[in-house]
Amino acid sequence: MVRDGREKLSGVVEVDETFIGGKETGTGKQGRGAEEKSLVVVATECIGKKIGRVRFRIISEASGENLISFIEENVEPQTTVITDGWSGYASLSNRKDYNHIVKVISGSGKQAHELLPHVHMVDSLLKRWINGTHQGNVSPKHLEYYLDEFAFRFNRKLSTHRGKLFYRLMQQAANTLPVTYKDIIE
Repeated sequence: MVRDGREKLSGVVEVDETFIGGKETGTGKQGRGAEEKSLVVVATECIGKKIGRVRFRIISEASGENLISFIEENVEPQTTVITDGWSGYASLSNRKDYNHIVKVISGSGKQAHELLPHVHMVDSLLKRWINGTHQGNVSPKHLEYYLDEFAFRFNRKLSTHRGKLFYRLMQQAANTLPVTYKDIIE
């Protein structure tokens, strides 16, 4: 569902990470480091109070290398990138090709969803979609495909021609190399 060569996000973009998937058992480690959850970095265009397009990527850890490479691949240079105070984004402030704004949550007296409202709304909608559509049962093995589907649907939410969604999906399917059953189940 992802078109090769798609346009990068631009303007003002919020970036943050979240954990997705896994079963909530009430036991074991919660949040960062939870075994069943996958760490996903999310970027969201901010168009005033509205949310524009979104991008997702599963990452192994919230290191500067993973976060900055995600931004470089998905966000146009000269864009204003807003992040929280996580150290993985620190090197972005030293770069001339992005305008980095840091909104530190700790000690601000505000919650994360107040400082980065667009990206946290997308996180919330994604998790609600997974819980509602897939009953929260998303394996890390297939999470990338679920993220691609959510992004495809979300990025076309304002389309006035609903039939064009199907047309775009078929267009992308025709331009994508086939995947064997063996590759799917591995």
